[in-house]
Amino acid sequence: MAFLVILGGGESGVGTAVLGKQKGYEVFVSDKGKIKKKYKDVLEHFEIDWEEAHHSEDRILRADLVMKSPGIPDAAPLVVALRKKGVPVISEIEFAARYTDAKIIGITGSNGKTTTTMLTDHLLRSGGYHVGMAGNIGDSFAKMVAENDFEYYVLEISSFQLDGIVDFRPHIAMITNITPDHLDRYEHRFENYIASKFRITENQTSEDYLIYDADDEVIVSWLAKHPVKSKLLPFSIEKTIEEGARLRNNKIEVTTANNTLTIMTDALALEGKHNLKNTMAATTAAKLVGIRKQTIRESVMKFQGAAHRLEKVLKIHHVQYINDSKATNVNATYYALDSMSSPTVWIVGGVDKGNDYRQLMPLVREKVKAIICLGMDNTKIKETFGNVVDLMVETFAMEEAVKVAYKIAERGDAVLLSPACASFDLFENYEDRGNQFKQAIKNL
Repeated sequence: MAFLVILGGGESGVGTAVLGKQKGYEVFVSDKGKIKKKYKDVLEHFEIDWEEAHHSEDRILRADLVMKSPGIPDAAPLVVALRKKGVPVISEIEFAARYTDAKIIGITGSNGKTTTTMLTDHLLRSGGYHVGMAGNIGDSFAKMVAENDFEYYVLEISSFQLDGIVDFRPHIAMITNITPDHLDRYEHRFENYIASKFRITENQTSEDYLIYDADDEVIVSWLAKHPVKSKLLPFSIEKTIEEGARLRNNKIEVTTANNTLTIMTDALALEGKHNLKNTMAATTAAKLVGIRKQTIRESVMKFQGAAHRLEKVLKIHHVQYINDSKATNVNATYYALDSMSSPTVWIVGGVDKGNDYRQLMPLVREKVKAIICLGMDNTKIKETFGNVVDLMVETFAMEEAVKVAYKIAERGDAVLLSPACASFDLFENYEDRGNQFKQAIKNL
C-alpha cells in the first residue's frame, strides 16, 4: 500500500486525505499548526491518521507521495528534504485530477479569477451541465472528486497550486491578467511568478484552449517568447480580435469557430471595465462548451458577482458604501477606483506586500476626496498620497474607520473599502475584514 503524506490539515489537505483513503493509500495528515475541529471530525470519521502542532519528520520522509498545502512554501526545510530524497511533492489539483475524467476549466490570474470562476460556473449550470466549482474557492477539488461524478470542474487556481503540478491539464485554461503579487514566494523575481501562472498551459495540447487578456502586455510578451500548444482565444476591450472576444459599439462580440455571440454591455449585471473582461473570458468558455447564445445572454444579466468584490452594502443619507475587501493588491484596487463614478472616501491599508501605490495616483487625484488608513503601518500610504488628498485620517479598527467615513462623506459620495493589502495585521482574512465593514455600517 502506497504511503500518502499530506502537509496541512485545511480544506485542500483534508479533501485530499479523503480521496487518498478512497483510492487505497495509507494516509497521514500532518499540520505544523492547529487543525480546525470541523476538519478533525472529517479525519476521525474516515479513520485517517493525523497530527497537529508539529511534523514527525522521520515518518513523513518515508512517504511515497506528498501533497502539500499551497500555503507551505517550496523553500520550507521539510519540503526541500523530501525533494532531496526523490519523494514527489504535488498540489491538490494535481492529485485530484488524476482521479476524474471530467473536463476541467482552469482559471488563474492576479485579479478577477474568483468572479470569472463564479460566472463560468453559473453559465455552465444555466446551460444544464453537472458542474463542480472548486480550487481556491469553496470546497476542496479532491473531496468533490471523491464524492461526486461531475461532467465539468471549474477551478480557480493560484500560482502556488500550479507550482505543484506534473500532468495536470485543463481542457480550457484562462489567464485573466498578470501583475506583481506574492513576489516574496518567487525570489522577488516577477518572471518567476509569470512562469508559474503559465504552468496552467504546460500540459495542454492542440485540442485544448487558452483564453487570455490580449490587453495585458505581460501575457502577450510572454506568449511571444514562449509559444503554447493550445488554441489561443484572446479577449480585449482595445484591440480588434478575429477569434476570441472584443468590444465594439457597446457590445461584447465573442467569436469561436466562425460563429459570433453578441451581448449589449448595458445588459450586464456586473459593473466596471474589469468585469467586461471577466465576462468576456467566461462567455468564451461557455460558448466553447456549447451553451446556447440566449442562455448565455440571460445568465450574464442575472449574475451578481462575488462577495467582498465591489459589493454594494447600503446607501445611508445618499452615500453608497462599497465593500471591496477582496482587493488585496494594488491592481485590484486600481480596478475598484477606476469603476467609481462619484467622489470617494477610500479606506485603504493592511499588510503591505511590497506595494507600489504610485500607479494609483491619477485615479486618486481624479476620484478620491479623503483617505482613511486602516492598518498597523500606514507610512507608505501617507508618503505617497499625503499631499494629494485634502484629508487623511489614521485608524486602527474597522468600527473607527467606518465612523470617520460616515462623518466625512456627503450626499452623493461613496465610501469604498478597497485595501490594496493583505488583512492579517488586524483581521483573520479578507472575508473577516469585509464582514466587519458590513457590520460596522449596519451599526451606524
